[in-house]
Amino acid sequence: MPHYRPIPRQAIQVQRPKPEWLRVHAPGGANYERIKGLLQTHRLHTVCEEAHCPNVGECWGGGTATIMLMGDTCTRGCRFCMVKSGNPRGVLDPMEPENVARVVAEMRLTYVVLTSVDRDDLPDGGASHFADTIRAIKRYDSEILVEALIPDFQGDFQDLREVVEANPEVIAHNIETTMSLTPKVRDPRATYFQSLQVLHNIKRLKLNTLSKTSIMLGLGETDEELTKAMNDLRDVHCDILTLGQYLRPSRGHLPVVEYVRPERFESLRREAEAKGFAYVAAGPLVRSSYRAGEYFLERALRNREDAVAGVP
Repeated sequence: MPHYRPIPRQAIQVQRPKPEWLRVHAPGGANYERIKGLLQTHRLHTVCEEAHCPNVGECWGGGTATIMLMGDTCTRGCRFCMVKSGNPRGVLDPMEPENVARVVAEMRLTYVVLTSVDRDDLPDGGASHFADTIRAIKRYDSEILVEALIPDFQGDFQDLREVVEANPEVIAHNIETTMSLTPKVRDPRATYFQSLQVLHNIKRLKLNTLSKTSIMLGLGETDEELTKAMNDLRDVHCDILTLGQYLRPSRGHLPVVEYVRPERFESLRREAEAKGFAYVAAGPLVRSSYRAGEYFLERALRNREDAVAGVP
Protein backbone atom coordinates (compact mmCIF):
# COMPACT_ATOMS: atom_id res chain seq x y z
CA MET A 1 0.00 0.00 0.00
CA PRO A 2 1.31 3.51 -0.78
CA HIS A 3 2.37 5.59 2.19
CA TYR A 4 1.13 8.79 0.55
CA ARG A 5 -1.93 10.25 2.28
CA PRO A 6 -3.79 12.76 0.10
CA ILE A 7 -5.06 15.97 1.61
CA PRO A 8 -8.81 15.76 2.48
CA ARG A 9 -11.03 17.31 -0.18
CA GLN A 10 -12.29 20.01 2.19
CA ALA A 11 -8.70 21.12 2.83
CA ILE A 12 -7.82 21.54 -0.84
CA GLN A 13 -7.48 25.22 -1.75
CA VAL A 14 -7.68 26.83 -5.15
CA GLN A 15 -4.35 28.43 -6.01
CA ARG A 16 -4.17 31.96 -7.40
CA PRO A 17 -2.37 32.32 -10.75
CA LYS A 18 1.41 32.13 -10.70
CA PRO A 19 3.17 35.50 -10.88
CA GLU A 20 5.08 36.49 -13.98
CA TRP A 21 8.47 35.58 -12.53
CA LEU A 22 7.45 31.90 -12.26
CA ARG A 23 6.37 31.43 -15.86
CA VAL A 24 8.62 29.29 -18.05
CA HIS A 25 8.64 28.26 -21.69
CA ALA A 26 7.47 24.80 -22.74
CA PRO A 27 10.41 22.40 -23.16
CA GLY A 28 11.70 21.62 -26.63
CA GLY A 29 14.62 21.87 -29.00
CA ALA A 30 17.21 19.50 -30.44
CA ASN A 31 19.25 19.07 -27.26
CA TYR A 32 16.13 18.48 -25.18
CA GLU A 33 14.97 15.76 -27.58
CA ARG A 34 18.46 14.20 -27.71
CA ILE A 35 18.70 13.87 -23.92
CA LYS A 36 15.13 12.60 -23.65
CA GLY A 37 15.90 9.95 -26.25
CA LEU A 38 19.12 8.86 -24.50
CA LEU A 39 17.37 8.47 -21.17
CA GLN A 40 14.50 6.52 -22.69
CA THR A 41 16.85 4.23 -24.61
CA HIS A 42 18.69 3.26 -21.43
CA ARG A 43 15.46 3.15 -19.35
CA LEU A 44 16.70 5.78 -16.93
CA HIS A 45 14.55 8.08 -14.81
CA THR A 46 15.21 11.73 -14.06
CA VAL A 47 13.94 13.85 -11.21
CA CYS A 48 13.38 16.49 -13.91
CA GLU A 49 10.44 14.49 -15.28
CA GLU A 50 9.24 12.58 -12.21
CA ALA A 51 9.00 15.70 -10.03
CA HIS A 52 7.64 17.90 -12.86
CA CYS A 53 10.54 20.34 -12.50
CA PRO A 54 9.80 23.72 -14.15
CA ASN A 55 13.40 23.98 -15.39
CA VAL A 56 13.48 20.78 -17.45
CA GLY A 57 13.52 22.66 -20.76
CA GLU A 58 16.37 24.97 -19.74
CA CYS A 59 18.51 22.25 -18.15
CA TRP A 60 18.01 19.60 -20.85
CA GLY A 61 18.38 22.25 -23.51
CA GLY A 62 21.73 23.11 -21.96
CA GLY A 63 22.85 19.51 -21.91
CA THR A 64 22.44 18.67 -18.21
CA ALA A 65 20.09 16.37 -16.32
CA THR A 66 19.67 15.00 -12.81
CA ILE A 67 19.45 11.21 -12.98
CA MET A 68 17.17 9.46 -10.52
CA LEU A 69 18.41 6.04 -9.45
CA MET A 70 16.51 2.95 -8.27
CA GLY A 71 13.26 3.39 -10.14
CA ASP A 72 10.35 5.80 -9.99
CA THR A 73 8.54 4.54 -6.87
CA CYS A 74 9.38 6.02 -3.48
CA THR A 75 8.71 4.23 -0.20
CA ARG A 76 7.84 7.54 1.45
CA GLY A 77 5.00 9.98 0.89
CA CYS A 78 6.03 13.58 1.39
CA ARG A 79 3.16 16.00 0.80
CA PHE A 80 5.10 18.30 -1.52
CA CYS A 81 6.51 15.71 -3.93
CA MET A 82 5.09 14.46 -7.24
CA VAL A 83 7.14 11.24 -7.34
CA LYS A 84 4.76 8.31 -6.87
CA SER A 85 4.74 6.42 -3.58
CA GLY A 86 4.54 2.68 -3.02
CA ASN A 87 6.52 -0.46 -2.24
CA PRO A 88 9.09 -1.50 -4.89
CA ARG A 89 9.52 -4.81 -2.98
CA GLY A 90 13.29 -4.85 -3.27
CA VAL A 91 13.36 -4.67 -7.07
CA LEU A 92 16.60 -3.11 -8.29
CA ASP A 93 18.22 -3.03 -11.74
CA PRO A 94 21.79 -4.37 -11.33
CA MET A 95 22.74 -2.91 -14.72
CA GLU A 96 21.69 0.61 -13.82
CA PRO A 97 25.11 1.82 -12.55
CA GLU A 98 26.75 0.81 -15.84
CA ASN A 99 23.88 2.21 -17.91
CA VAL A 100 24.08 5.54 -16.08
CA ALA A 101 27.85 5.73 -16.59
CA ARG A 102 27.41 5.02 -20.30
CA VAL A 103 24.77 7.73 -20.70
CA VAL A 104 26.84 10.27 -18.78
CA ALA A 105 29.80 9.54 -21.07
CA GLU A 106 27.60 9.76 -24.17
CA MET A 107 26.21 13.10 -23.00
CA ARG A 108 29.79 14.33 -22.56
CA LEU A 109 29.01 15.80 -19.18
CA THR A 110 31.65 17.30 -16.93
CA TYR A 111 29.31 17.41 -13.92
CA VAL A 112 26.50 15.00 -13.12
CA VAL A 113 23.91 14.95 -10.36
CA LEU A 114 22.64 11.60 -9.09
CA THR A 115 19.59 11.39 -6.88
CA SER A 116 17.10 8.66 -6.00
CA VAL A 117 13.76 7.79 -4.55
CA ASP A 118 13.77 6.64 -0.92
CA ARG A 119 14.20 2.88 -0.82
CA ASP A 120 13.40 1.84 2.75
CA ASP A 121 12.60 -1.61 1.34
CA LEU A 122 16.33 -2.26 0.76
CA PRO A 123 18.61 -3.36 3.63
CA ASP A 124 21.01 -0.44 3.05
CA GLY A 125 18.47 1.99 1.62
CA GLY A 126 20.25 1.79 -1.73
CA ALA A 127 23.58 3.17 -0.46
CA SER A 128 25.67 0.51 -2.23
CA HIS A 129 23.76 1.16 -5.48
CA PHE A 130 24.62 4.85 -5.20
CA ALA A 131 28.27 3.97 -4.56
CA ASP A 132 28.40 1.52 -7.50
CA THR A 133 27.02 4.20 -9.83
CA ILE A 134 29.52 6.81 -8.69
CA ARG A 135 32.42 4.38 -9.18
CA ALA A 136 31.14 3.35 -12.61
CA ILE A 137 31.00 6.97 -13.75
CA LYS A 138 34.53 7.60 -12.47
CA ARG A 139 35.79 4.51 -14.34
CA TYR A 140 34.58 6.00 -17.60
CA ASP A 141 36.16 9.37 -16.83
CA SER A 142 37.87 10.19 -13.55
CA GLU A 143 37.57 13.91 -14.29
CA ILE A 144 33.76 13.91 -14.20
CA LEU A 145 32.48 15.69 -11.09
CA VAL A 146 29.70 13.84 -9.27
CA GLU A 147 27.10 15.26 -6.93
CA ALA A 148 25.11 12.65 -4.98
CA LEU A 149 21.76 13.93 -3.70
CA ILE A 150 20.99 11.20 -1.20
CA PRO A 151 18.10 10.14 1.03
CA ASP A 152 18.67 9.88 4.79
CA PHE A 153 19.23 6.08 4.79
CA GLN A 154 17.15 6.12 8.01
CA GLY A 155 20.11 7.76 9.72
CA ASP A 156 22.41 4.75 9.32
CA PHE A 157 26.05 5.88 9.61
CA GLN A 158 27.54 2.88 7.78
CA ASP A 159 25.18 3.30 4.82
CA LEU A 160 26.28 6.91 4.51
CA ARG A 161 29.92 5.80 4.74
CA GLU A 162 29.35 3.59 1.67
CA VAL A 163 28.47 6.65 -0.42
CA VAL A 164 31.19 8.89 1.02
CA GLU A 165 33.89 6.30 0.29
CA ALA A 166 32.88 6.25 -3.39
CA ASN A 167 34.32 9.80 -3.47
CA PRO A 168 31.69 12.05 -5.03
CA GLU A 169 32.79 15.68 -5.01
CA VAL A 170 29.51 16.85 -3.46
CA ILE A 171 27.03 15.05 -1.23
CA ALA A 172 23.66 16.73 -0.88
CA HIS A 173 20.79 15.92 1.44
CA ASN A 174 17.77 18.21 1.59
CA ILE A 175 16.15 19.37 4.81
CA GLU A 176 13.38 20.73 2.50
CA THR A 177 11.75 23.11 5.02
CA THR A 178 11.97 24.59 8.49
CA MET A 179 11.80 22.63 11.74
CA SER A 180 8.20 23.53 12.60
CA LEU A 181 6.88 22.75 9.12
CA THR A 182 8.70 19.42 8.72
CA PRO A 183 5.91 17.21 10.19
CA LYS A 184 3.37 18.85 7.85
CA VAL A 185 5.53 18.79 4.72
CA ARG A 186 7.62 15.60 4.88
CA ASP A 187 6.96 11.92 5.49
CA PRO A 188 6.98 11.12 9.26
CA ARG A 189 10.19 9.10 8.80
CA ALA A 190 12.03 12.14 7.40
CA THR A 191 12.74 14.31 10.43
CA TYR A 192 14.47 17.67 10.61
CA PHE A 193 17.08 16.54 13.10
CA GLN A 194 17.83 13.31 11.24
CA SER A 195 18.54 15.33 8.11
CA LEU A 196 20.85 17.66 10.05
CA GLN A 197 22.65 14.61 11.41
CA VAL A 198 23.19 13.26 7.88
CA LEU A 199 24.80 16.55 6.87
CA HIS A 200 26.95 16.52 10.00
CA ASN A 201 28.06 12.94 9.40
CA ILE A 202 29.16 13.73 5.84
CA LYS A 203 31.79 16.03 7.30
CA ARG A 204 32.69 13.57 10.05
CA LEU A 205 33.42 10.92 7.44
CA LYS A 206 35.34 13.07 4.97
CA LEU A 207 36.08 16.69 5.70
CA ASN A 208 36.83 17.86 2.15
CA THR A 209 33.59 16.49 0.68
CA LEU A 210 31.34 19.46 0.03
CA SER A 211 27.92 19.18 1.69
CA LYS A 212 24.81 20.77 0.29
CA THR A 213 21.12 21.16 1.15
CA SER A 214 17.97 22.85 -0.10
CA ILE A 215 14.97 24.64 1.41
CA MET A 216 11.65 25.35 -0.29
CA LEU A 217 9.95 28.67 0.40
CA GLY A 218 6.28 29.57 0.24
CA LEU A 219 4.93 26.92 2.63
CA GLY A 220 4.24 29.30 5.51
CA GLU A 221 7.71 29.59 7.02
CA THR A 222 8.59 32.73 8.99
CA ASP A 223 11.73 34.84 8.75
CA GLU A 224 12.77 33.67 12.20
CA GLU A 225 12.35 30.02 11.24
CA LEU A 226 14.47 30.47 8.12
CA THR A 227 17.21 32.18 10.12
CA LYS A 228 17.17 29.31 12.62
CA ALA A 229 17.39 26.75 9.80
CA MET A 230 20.40 28.57 8.34
CA ASN A 231 22.08 28.66 11.75
CA ASP A 232 21.38 24.96 12.28
CA LEU A 233 22.92 24.17 8.89
CA ARG A 234 26.04 26.17 9.62
CA ASP A 235 26.32 24.41 12.99
CA VAL A 236 26.77 21.13 11.05
CA HIS A 237 29.14 22.88 8.61
CA CYS A 238 26.93 22.63 5.54
CA ASP A 239 28.80 24.27 2.63
CA ILE A 240 26.19 24.97 -0.05
CA LEU A 241 22.57 26.11 0.29
CA THR A 242 19.88 26.47 -2.37
CA LEU A 243 16.59 28.31 -1.79
CA GLY A 244 13.67 28.03 -4.20
CA GLN A 245 9.92 28.51 -4.47
CA TYR A 246 7.65 25.57 -3.64
CA LEU A 247 5.26 24.91 -6.52
CA ARG A 248 2.25 22.69 -5.91
CA PRO A 249 2.49 19.72 -8.30
CA SER A 250 -1.20 18.75 -8.07
CA ARG A 251 -4.44 19.59 -6.23
CA GLY A 252 -3.74 16.68 -3.90
CA HIS A 253 -0.54 18.24 -2.56
CA LEU A 254 0.09 21.02 -0.08
CA PRO A 255 -1.12 24.40 -1.31
CA VAL A 256 1.25 27.31 -1.84
CA VAL A 257 0.91 29.76 1.03
CA GLU A 258 2.97 32.50 -0.59
CA TYR A 259 4.72 33.26 -3.87
CA VAL A 260 7.97 34.74 -2.61
CA ARG A 261 9.19 37.71 -4.60
CA PRO A 262 12.64 37.65 -6.27
CA GLU A 263 13.92 40.49 -4.10
CA ARG A 264 13.14 38.46 -0.97
CA PHE A 265 15.23 35.59 -2.34
CA GLU A 266 18.06 38.03 -2.93
CA SER A 267 17.83 39.25 0.67
CA LEU A 268 17.94 35.65 1.95
CA ARG A 269 20.93 34.92 -0.27
CA ARG A 270 22.85 37.79 1.30
CA GLU A 271 21.84 36.68 4.80
CA ALA A 272 22.99 33.10 4.14
CA GLU A 273 26.30 34.21 2.66
CA ALA A 274 26.92 36.39 5.70
CA LYS A 275 26.53 33.29 7.86
CA GLY A 276 29.43 31.63 6.08
CA PHE A 277 27.99 29.33 3.42
CA ALA A 278 30.55 28.84 0.67
CA TYR A 279 27.87 29.26 -1.98
CA VAL A 280 24.18 30.15 -1.98
CA ALA A 281 21.81 29.88 -4.94
CA ALA A 282 18.48 31.61 -4.26
CA GLY A 283 15.61 32.42 -6.59
CA PRO A 284 12.02 31.46 -7.39
CA LEU A 285 13.02 28.79 -9.93
CA VAL A 286 16.14 27.53 -8.18
CA ARG A 287 16.00 23.83 -7.33
CA SER A 288 18.40 21.63 -5.40
CA SER A 289 20.01 20.32 -8.59
CA TYR A 290 19.11 23.22 -10.91
CA ARG A 291 22.12 23.97 -13.14
CA ALA A 292 24.20 22.51 -10.33
CA GLY A 293 27.28 22.13 -12.47
CA GLU A 294 27.32 25.79 -13.40
CA TYR A 295 26.87 26.99 -9.83
CA PHE A 296 29.41 24.59 -8.43
CA LEU A 297 32.06 25.05 -11.09
CA GLU A 298 31.79 28.83 -11.01
CA ARG A 299 32.46 29.21 -7.32
CA ALA A 300 33.49 26.04 -5.53
CA LEU A 301 35.79 24.14 -7.85
CA ARG A 302 37.75 27.18 -8.90
CA ASN A 303 39.02 27.44 -5.36
CA ARG A 304 38.51 24.02 -3.82
CA GLU A 305 40.05 24.72 -0.44
CA ASP A 306 38.06 27.91 0.13
CA ALA A 307 34.84 26.04 -0.69
CA VAL A 308 35.03 23.95 2.49
CA ALA A 309 33.19 26.28 4.82
CA GLY A 310 33.86 24.77 8.22
CA VAL A 311 35.48 22.10 10.30
CA PRO A 312 33.33 19.73 12.40
